Order: sequence, then structure tokens, then C-alpha cells
Amino acid sequence: MKERSGISRRDFLKGTASAGVMAGLGASIPSSWGQGAHDLVVVSGAPSAATRKALEAMGGISRFVKKGQTVVLKPNMSFARPPEGASNTHPEVVATVAKACLEAGAARILVIDHTLQRPETCLEMSGIAKACEGLKGVYVLALQSRKFYQEIRIPQGKVLERVEIAREVLESDILISLPVAKSHSATGISMGIKGYMGLIYERGPFHFRYDINEALADLATVIKPQLIILDATRALVTGGPGGPGEVVRPNLVIAGTDPVAVDAYGVTVAPWYGQKFKGRQVEHLLAAHRGGLGQIDPEALRILKVAA
Repeated sequence: MKERSGISRRDFLKGTASAGVMAGLGASIPSSWGQGAHDLVVVSGAPSAATRKALEAMGGISRFVKKGQTVVLKPNMSFARPPEGASNTHPEVVATVAKACLEAGAARILVIDHTLQRPETCLEMSGIAKACEGLKGVYVLALQSRKFYQEIRIPQGKVLERVEIAREVLESDILISLPVAKSHSATGISMGIKGYMGLIYERGPFHFRYDINEALADLATVIKPQLIILDATRALVTGGPGGPGEVVRPNLVIAGTDPVAVDAYGVTVAPWYGQKFKGRQVEHLLAAHRGGLGQIDPEALRILKVAA
């Protein structure tokens, strides 16, 4: 385990050269790869309509959620910023997925995050609490206390041996990841895999004790959502993760079951810090790909592009 202080935006921009050296390294693909008509669904349109269309194109929510199940939804809602700031998942994306889960017969839906700022303010200003208000069986929660977490081993970890993960994730039937596309001062970008840090108790060691990129890849070996819906309706392309910063509007919702593929495609939909990048230039995505956790090259994917 080597000590480091995290990766800056400058490091991310410099990383393009080293990514080229590693581009020839392959990775094993999960055994489930290739099932279904599409690997990714990319829908253009307004947040709610695009999310509904993405779910439909993925085979419907009932492909993932069954009657009586407990579902955990993991959006970004860590910052006391309004939806237009793009540091949190759009509330309409979250509410649309929650409603779909209810329609599929889910018994309980928990919308959770370990917020980085005052939880009550984050849930209110993000708009997510209000968007889910009145949905019976849907609970929006900020899990701040250690009592909500359980330590588990990471058998395949390269730098992480153990981590404390939200009990609700460990005990739920289904995990659906609902990240937002944004920049990040430590990892260059933050999407689904980086968002897993909102499901653990201690985040400091990722930044100050471990190689954060390898640690994120390790975390992805034990946190495995059954569905990922990336909110790229807005993208915070500078100043992330909390903002303020420059916001662009790709007006896209990207859905899939491969967390590496969803994130890697998400990297391509906006310019980050004024430049265009590919998934292989994001170190934690490359580490996850090399670890056999998903496909990083969009050209190897079957992608359905539709309008809502």
C-alpha cells in the first residue's frame, strides 16, 4: 500500500500519455457479457422522459426488480447544491426510477448516500427529498453514523483488504446506481464507480492512504449494482465534485449493466477541463477494466441511441 495524496486535475490531464502505454493491456470480461439486445442504451431528452425511455429500452424495470423486493437507489446527493449546479443526480431521474420500482411491486425503496455536507441541507437542496415525497415505501436517507455500516472483506482487493459498507446495500435485493456525470479533483471524473464511495463509511484513506484508483477498482469487486443509470442531462465539467463550476448539457441518460462501460461512455459525452477524453484515460476505470470488471472501449459495445 503506498501513500499518496490523491490525483489532481493536472494529474488527470497529464495521464493521457501513460494511458496510451497501457492501451494494449486486455481484461477478462464478465460471464454475463453479451446477454440481451444492447450493452448500453443512450437516450436524449428531458430527465424524466429520457429515464423512462432508458428503462424501457433495457427491457423494463421488471427485468431487475421483482414484487416484494427491497431496492437501494444510490444517487449522488452529497452536496448542498440545486439541480442546475450538476453536483447531484437530477431529482427527476431519481424519482422516475423510484416510481418504476414501485410499479414493479418493490416493497421498500431506499434512496441513500453518505453526504459530504450537512445531510438535511443536501437532501433538501438537491431536490431529491421533495421529488420522492409522497411516494409510499420510498425513503430518502443520509447514512452518516457508523452504526449503519458493516465491515466486510475484499477477497480480490489489491490495496483494500476490508471496507465498511452500508448495511442496507448488503441486505437489499437490488442495487441500482444513479450517478451524475461530473469532474472530480482527485480522480478526474466522478460517475458510477467513483460514486460507490457514498456507500462506505470512511473515505479519507482512499485519498490519503491508498492509490485511490486501485482502491476504487477494489471497491467495485464487492459493490455490484444490477443496473446503472447515468444522469448526463447536465455535466459539471470543471469544479467538481461539489462545484460551482462550468456546467454543460449533453441532455443524455445512459443505462447499462456494466459499470465500466457506462462510465467509459459517459467520459466521452462532454469535454472535461476543456478537453475530450476516453475511458482508458481515467485511471480507476482502466484499473477496473484490467481487473475484469467490465468493458472500457465503446467501440466494442452494442449501443442503442434513441430520443425520448
